[in-house]
Amino acid sequence: MNQPQVKTITRAVLLLAVFLFLSGCSTAYYATMEKFGKEKRHILKDKVEDVQESQEKAQEEFKDALTKIKELYSFDGGELETFYNKLKDSYEDCDSRANEIEKRINNVEQVAKDLFKEWGEEIAQINDAKLKSSSTKSLRDARTKYKKLETVMNKSTKGMYPVLTKLKDYVLYLKHNLNAKAIGSLSGEVVSIEKDVAKLITDMNASIKEAENFIKNF
Repeated sequence: MNQPQVKTITRAVLLLAVFLFLSGCSTAYYATMEKFGKEKRHILKDKVEDVQESQEKAQEEFKDALTKIKELYSFDGGELETFYNKLKDSYEDCDSRANEIEKRINNVEQVAKDLFKEWGEEIAQINDAKLKSSSTKSLRDARTKYKKLETVMNKSTKGMYPVLTKLKDYVLYLKHNLNAKAIGSLSGEVVSIEKDVAKLITDMNASIKEAENFIKNF
């Protein structure tokens, strides 16, 4: 079997493993990944990287939505519907990304739960008191590191929804009122959403940084 064929088969098996995980067949998923040298610890790091990647993309998409709002408020003629469509597209990108981040964080939480459960069960099988004590301490430290990460990730995720709510309000309002007067009536809101986006970016930066530390030190 040549190398391209091996790569194709490997990719297909890994895709099947992901499908099994998403379908709730975690035991089969872990068994498949172990055949490729991927233990739960490695999988957890990979899942954290997935969240980190999505949050980096989300930052840019929320910034882009804010830019579109500012463009609307500086509107001085032209095709208003074009501006509206741009804002609508930005909102949909942000909403889709938020759903992706939620799912990826859920995956992280599931793998962490399974990892720590397995770790605890395996510690119970160790007979040597010193080794058992050392492994128990390692588990305790790992839980602490993970809990810190989980808290920061969830905080940044919750911060997306107030911004999404406002974006949706603007999109729906403009859909029904495509005129310069309607834009004027929303002008006071730009400062509010700008603050929300700034806070969201700060929280996401903290989450991305914590994810990086977790990946390096876990």
